[in-house]
Amino acid sequence: MASRFVSSIPMDRLTDFCRRNHIGRLAFFGSVLREDFRRDSHIDGLAEFERGHGPGLAFFGMQGELSALLGRDVDPHTPQSLSRRFRAEVLR
Repeated sequence: MASRFVSSIPMDRLTDFCRRNHIGRLAFFGSVLREDFRRDSHIDGLAEFERGHGPGLAFFGMQGELSALLGRDVDPHTPQSLSRRFRAEVLR
């Protein structure tokens, strides 16, 4: 299920989303990459913004747009918002 979902992501629309929002790197982590990803699973995302383009409160709008784009609830993070317990692992 996870690999099928990842391969079904509309990359052209996702690329446009990242460009418009000054996201230099967008990555997914957690269950979306594992076999235990289910139809009701949310997606954990990691957004790194281009220098000088922090999202501010627009981050919440981006969350809704990304959820609509992927057809799933998205739990977005920045490197700074990740728990120190697993930050290094996610960033790798």
